[in-house]
Parts: sequence; C-alpha cells; structure tokens
Amino acid sequence: MRGLSKNQDQLFYSFQLEERVPKKHPLRAIKKYVDGILVKMTDDFAKLYSTTGRPSTPPEFILRALFLQTLFTIRSEGQLIEQLEYNLLYRWFVGLGVEDKVWDESVFSKNRQRLIEGSIADRFFGEVLQIAHREKLISADHFSVDGTLIEAWASLKSFQRKEDLKKAKGTKSDKDPDDRNPSIDFKGEKRKNDTHESTTDSEARIYTKSSGVAAKLSYMGHVTMENRNGLAVSCTVNQPSWGSEHDAAIEMLHGLSTSHQKTVGGDKHYDQRVFVEALKEINVSAHVAQNIHSRRPKSAIDGRTTRHAGYEVSQRKRKRIEEIFGWLKNIGLMRRPHFRGLEKMNWQMSWATAI
Repeated sequence: MRGLSKNQDQLFYSFQLEERVPKKHPLRAIKKYVDGILVKMTDDFAKLYSTTGRPSTPPEFILRALFLQTLFTIRSEGQLIEQLEYNLLYRWFVGLGVEDKVWDESVFSKNRQRLIEGSIADRFFGEVLQIAHREKLISADHFSVDGTLIEAWASLKSFQRKEDLKKAKGTKSDKDPDDRNPSIDFKGEKRKNDTHESTTDSEARIYTKSSGVAAKLSYMGHVTMENRNGLAVSCTVNQPSWGSEHDAAIEMLHGLSTSHQKTVGGDKHYDQRVFVEALKEINVSAHVAQNIHSRRPKSAIDGRTTRHAGYEVSQRKRKRIEEIFGWLKNIGLMRRPHFRGLEKMNWQMSWATAI
C-alpha cells in the first residue's frame, strides 16, 4: 500500500539530541577529550573575562564551534553559524539545545583577540600533547622539522611601493570607490619586500621556495613532528625568507632539549653548518639530508652521522611530515586562511595543528 506524504508540519517534537547521535559516531570519542581539556582550562577562561556585566557567549561554545569548523573544513564562520542553525549533530557537540538561539558570527571576531592574548590555542595544543604523552603516542628522542608556504589573504595588486603608499597617505584619492578590482600594470617593475608592501596585509611577504613557481604573498608555516607515530608536537608561523626555516626549527627544538641527545631529520635545505652547530648547542643531532653538488662539494654533516642506522631511519620517517602539511592545507583551512597578520596566523596554525 502506498504511503501518503504529509504536508502539515508537526507542532511539537519530543526527543533529546543525545538520542539523535549514533552511539558509534567518531565525534562522541572526540567530544570526551575536548570537554576534558576545556574543563582544565576553566581558570584560563576566567582570567580573560570580567566578573561584572552582561554574560557573554561561553568561550567553551566558541572553541567547540571552531573545532567543528576546522575538522569539517567549513570555509567561513558565516557558514558555520548556518550549520549550527539546523545541524543537530553540531548543536549537540557545541552544547546548544534544540531551541537555543545561535549567536551572531561577529562573536567570533570580537572574542578572537581575547583568545589570542590568552594563548588559548597554545594551551589547548599543550593539553592535547599531554593526552598523547599519557597514551605513549609520542617519541621523546626522534623528531623531524619542515616548513611550508601559506598563502596570505591578500592580492598581488596590493603589493605596492612603500614610497607611493607614504605619499598617498593623508591625500584625497580620486579613485572610483566602486572600482574594487582596478587594472594595474606591473610590467617592467621589480617588486621586492624591502621596497614594496601589501596594503592589505603589511606583514605578508612575496616569496617562492623553488624556481619556476610564481612568487606569492605568503607566510611560512613550520612543524616539528615526532617520528614514532608522525604526530605534530610544535608549530609556528613566521615571515618567509631563506633562513626562516632554520630559525623556526631552532626555536621549536629549544623546548625539546634535555640532558640526553635527540635527533632531528630534515631535508637538504637544513644542511647548513650554522644550523647544525646551533643544534649541537642544545644537544640535538642533525639527521638532515646531505646537499652535495658540483658547486657545494661538502656537507655540514659527515660520515660519523650518516653511517649510523638511525640516520637512515630519520631520513625515511621525516617524509611523513608532508602528511601533516597535507591535512593542514586540505582539511584544516591552512592553504589560504582568512586571517591577516602574524598574530592571527600563529593562532590559526596552533589551533589547526592541535586538532
């Protein structure tokens, strides 16, 4: 017998969100860890908010929502709010009831600076690492480092001469305000970071890591990975340059140095004597790929390092760090984040890497 469709909406619904989430849904296990971390961070949140005034949206709700945005690659906070309006799974994870009103997307921008100043992303990342340590998922001795370019949220058309920007500052512009994408001829003009600057993101730098690839306004993201299970243990973002990967690696590895020696794998770019000597000072052995060619016949590391079986293992394991970068860019919204400035880029990098 054919069933008939009902055109009249039901007036009342009686159910609990908990019942709508499958018992074996992966978010259930994730939520237990996230909720446990946020409970530990209660004192950190208390320091960021006043004890008087109108109650704000709980930071726990905001962070759970941002967690979903990164995990499910929701490209904007506007779309995230839209999902929270009708997605029961997301409401359950964040802590909203069926009839609870969802906040406006401006809540994210208003609270982000507060969360950045409180180093909340770094604190969350640290708690995630503590869980991994308890589960014995992290190696304490063997690591790898690498860097990748992160495209800035700025157009190449905004990369203009600093002198011209100073002259234009304070003067009335004759440009049509409706002309949002003007034609600009850069033909024959040599653009450099020391003479040019982006009007959209002044901290972004034009850079490319290899010849034959177009230079773009970018930042450089860096990750330290432990070699046992390929988990990220630290990260940072800085302005791209030839030595930015070396500087970031040394900065990240400083926090890992102990009385016993550690090893760190890396690609040929890290085969520099200054970098290798800097690692020795913090009791870290450089297991980097040797960069030997006709113009550079000698490597910064010698046979005393390369003859050991551990060196071969480090060179094999270090390539797994590309999986972390692949996840960050394809899933974790780090290919071209919708943020401007080093401060916000570091926040997003820490947050995405923790997830």
